[in-house]
Amino acid sequence: MRKPKKNFPLHGLEVSDISSEGKAVARHEGLVVFIEGAVPGDVADVNVYRKKSSFAEARLEKLISPSEHRVEPVCNHFGTCGGCKWQHLNYNKQLEFKQKYVYDAFTRIGKLEFPELLPIIGNNLLYEYRNKLEFTFSNKRWLRKEEMDDETLNKNGCGFHIPGMFDKVLDIEHCHLQPEPSNAIRNAIKAYAHEHKLSFFDIRSQTGFLRTLMLRNSSQGEWMLILTVFEWLEKELFDLLEFIKLKFPQITSLQYAHNPKGNDTLADLNIKVYHGKDHIVEDMEGLKFKISPRSFYQTNSAQAYELYKITRHLANIQAHEVVYDLYTGTGTIANFVASQAKKVVGIEYVEDAVADARVNAAINGITNTSFFSGDMKKVLNEDFIRTQGSPDVVICDPPRAGMETDVVNALLLAHPERIVYVSCNPATQARDLALLKEHYSISKTQPVDMFPQTAHVENVCLLLRNK
Repeated sequence: MRKPKKNFPLHGLEVSDISSEGKAVARHEGLVVFIEGAVPGDVADVNVYRKKSSFAEARLEKLISPSEHRVEPVCNHFGTCGGCKWQHLNYNKQLEFKQKYVYDAFTRIGKLEFPELLPIIGNNLLYEYRNKLEFTFSNKRWLRKEEMDDETLNKNGCGFHIPGMFDKVLDIEHCHLQPEPSNAIRNAIKAYAHEHKLSFFDIRSQTGFLRTLMLRNSSQGEWMLILTVFEWLEKELFDLLEFIKLKFPQITSLQYAHNPKGNDTLADLNIKVYHGKDHIVEDMEGLKFKISPRSFYQTNSAQAYELYKITRHLANIQAHEVVYDLYTGTGTIANFVASQAKKVVGIEYVEDAVADARVNAAINGITNTSFFSGDMKKVLNEDFIRTQGSPDVVICDPPRAGMETDVVNALLLAHPERIVYVSCNPATQARDLALLKEHYSISKTQPVDMFPQTAHVENVCLLLRNK
């Protein structure tokens, strides 16, 4: 008899592994089953909600025998919120699986030869390590089963999108990822909005007043708040901003924007300062980095410092050498390593980021960096290399999608002695390294955990040019 394609139970599955997406893995009669809510070592009954020919996706229904690696999640939103999916897994075990993920990506995807991976560097902070969170206001928040029949319930909420549902927002009471006063600020704004009957955004009908909230903080104790509204109600907006300013003097950069568009991106908005500065400042080894609303900066400040120290150490830059920093962003790595190099050249697609990189160099008195904006594969050509000088070292830190083939070819054209490849996605990193392996050999590979309680892992790889 044919099995139904979904909504059928499987009993007594033994969970043996965990995937790079954070779901536990079990096997049943040749079928790979990805299970939400389980951890390796569990024995459980599950309910399959999606089935393909070779795999199925399921939810944990009953825990028959819990794993020794299972721990109690600290967050009461765990299991509904899309973040922190590994809260129920012991942190040492999290690190073990992240290390394994890097190894599997290099062997299975890249089919690479490499020395043994260096032990993964863990994070000292298991919670409250993020310096940036973005929240969405919604007038139709996600309701728990026991709330669905209550017609008098306030359905406004401010929080994170439910995974896979663009119009469903989970109201967050307490998020453990960012230090206080992050929760206090968000909850105070919600309470003020309810008291003053301010409307929350309706994602489907594109109506309402309050739309999004971004909170950023630095290790220097500075806080940035950016509030965006959909409908322009000037008095209501400025009254709310004045309330925030008076209640939270920790906020050194209070900004706002009018966003009547169909998407939430800030990239093309006119962001204005209501109070304080238009930026906050981060410090790293005495260097100051200006962070404006659209600036990219690693969202874990303390661990970013460790990541950049590893990058600098592996690059082993000498005083006479020219360094290229590809995907330089706001020039954090470029400026961080500049004191060791003759010259550092940063290339970045986003023009605003390049402007920030130049400012960051100026405020730190760094004179041997230069930054260029444009499409990487077009900028990095023979004329550019001839003008700027052939690089001895290339540092690249691309987005999750990795490098385009044309960029890899441009990298080969530059033929540096050493490449330090920093990646937030070991799968695309392994793919790119496979394209380089005829010309470069992997010397060292160092995984770094930037995001505890999640499946994400950074990896730094040193490549040496083949003689």
